[in-house]
Amino acid sequence: MWRTTPFHRGEREGSLPDDAPPALPEGVSRDGYQGPDDGFGPLFHRRYGAHIREPRLSARELAARLQADPDAAAPSGLAAFVKASGEEGRMQVGDEFIVRMAGPWDGPVRVAEVTDSSFRLITLERHLEAGQIVFSATDADQGIDFSIESWARSADRVADLLYQHLRMAKEIQLHMWTSYLEHVAKIAGGRLTGGISIDTRRVDLAVDRDVTRLRGLGPNFDPARSGEHVPENGWHVDDLWQALPPESPGPPAEGGSWEVAQRLMRGYEFADPSIVRAAYDPDEPLEGRTMLLELRFHGLRFHGGVRVSEVYDEELERQGRRARVWGWAYQTLEGHLEMGQMNWEVWKWLDSGQVEFRIHAYSKRARGRGPLIRFGLRLFGRREQLAFLHSTLKRMRALTETALREGGGEPLRRQAQELTARRAWDTGEEHSRLASYVEER
Repeated sequence: MWRTTPFHRGEREGSLPDDAPPALPEGVSRDGYQGPDDGFGPLFHRRYGAHIREPRLSARELAARLQADPDAAAPSGLAAFVKASGEEGRMQVGDEFIVRMAGPWDGPVRVAEVTDSSFRLITLERHLEAGQIVFSATDADQGIDFSIESWARSADRVADLLYQHLRMAKEIQLHMWTSYLEHVAKIAGGRLTGGISIDTRRVDLAVDRDVTRLRGLGPNFDPARSGEHVPENGWHVDDLWQALPPESPGPPAEGGSWEVAQRLMRGYEFADPSIVRAAYDPDEPLEGRTMLLELRFHGLRFHGGVRVSEVYDEELERQGRRARVWGWAYQTLEGHLEMGQMNWEVWKWLDSGQVEFRIHAYSKRARGRGPLIRFGLRLFGRREQLAFLHSTLKRMRALTETALREGGGEPLRRQAQELTARRAWDTGEEHSRLASYVEER
């Protein structure tokens, strides 16, 4: 597996329907088709891309060569395409191949689509994966852009273990398709330039089911007794604030700092994804919205539900000064590691134009956890909670400034991804399994 071809490899969180596989063309047999709905675990939308410089073949000629014999570019020792049905030397919809791979996971596939510059395969029963894959060639400046794009889930729990947790199948797959691209370049008579890009978008299909389940749960504390949620009774109470770019005195300005902060708060964009990530139905109204929070701690991942209990927009008077305040609060649900409430607010002082982002929270460790969880929370829980709150203040300031200066879109998304308290763990699934095991006990 030693290679000198540079990789540009990234993995991000995806979403539906953006990362859903394309619909199967009409007339394609679904007999034995093993699609993503039949799989297990997350859906991975992956694209391997390469630029072939100064090829002797055109994109159409290259596609025709591979359609006639897809095994021509298969890396020896890693994979082989063996035709199981259909005429040799050509590819038609309905043809079937056995993809023989290193290890005990040969995979049957069927041709679902053939064009002048591409072909699409779908997985069949007994394949290690459940999904489809497209090979395509496009004429580009001084060469050909060739890509392999797939939408797939593991076929079963064993495959998911090999792919995600032990990562063995994932690395074999990566080397198989990157080697395939290198051989495609040789067939085209050109050379790879710029390396190979591998872009992965992961979609956790279980999130929707989890959010639906959480809607049936209530708070894990009594909100009506908020007067008792004080330090004297073992509760943490936090009141924090961060100055945001000011405005002119008077009501909030259209497109100004107060309105931008309000927009960021609606989407929970102030949350640091290296510590907390949220999943919810964006079509559900903010008030009453149920959210699944993923709490991250050095590779460990814990899940807990919260519900937005109120949304408010009002003018308040403090020490003779009036302020316009917009905010919302959520409460922890049964099964959460903690119990309590957090209020997120944006204030504008009408006399000075000063704008502030404020957090008011009261919290306490939830009861009924196992000894390891209680011990871990006692050691690290409060520290992580404060790290999240202080990171939120910094993010809110930076994101508001970016949105005011450059607007939304890509600059804001890039800022949100880069501004984290710690490096995000993209390979912490094995720790997540451990956390789930400990939590159950």
